[in-house]
Amino acid sequence: MEIATFGAGCFWGVEAAFREVEGVASTRVGYTGGWFDHPTYTDVCSGSTGHAESVEVTYDPAKVSYGQLLNVFWEVHDPTTLNRQGPDVGSQYRSVIFFRNSEEENAALASKERLQLSGKYSREIVTEITPASQFWEAEDYHQQYFEKRGATHCRV
Repeated sequence: MEIATFGAGCFWGVEAAFREVEGVASTRVGYTGGWFDHPTYTDVCSGSTGHAESVEVTYDPAKVSYGQLLNVFWEVHDPTTLNRQGPDVGSQYRSVIFFRNSEEENAALASKERLQLSGKYSREIVTEITPASQFWEAEDYHQQYFEKRGATHCRV
């Protein structure tokens, strides 16, 4: 099994999308990319911890490739909005790929460049591609949020 971590706005919908991918064994939502140890949801929402709401995806590379996970990541959010996804505003909602090795970094950079050159977006893609750091699991009520509530998307 391998692990990939992505931030693409509110983690509830992002997690739900990855849970639908064949080859994904498990997901968990949490906070990555900050400097504050053991952050809570309240801490991260303050915007002062540096963390992004993130989804950690455990997957079987024999069934789904990292490139396929990148494709899901690009499809589930708008990578051209800086520190924002829909009504959610703040650096904790930034678009970010956390890579674990040079292969993941190169794949992420190449996929970002392909998407930018594709013409799908008229604005620049602002997604950060940065080394993975400590992942802090979010509170239990955030895990599989949609499944627990029978929801299919975030309310705006």
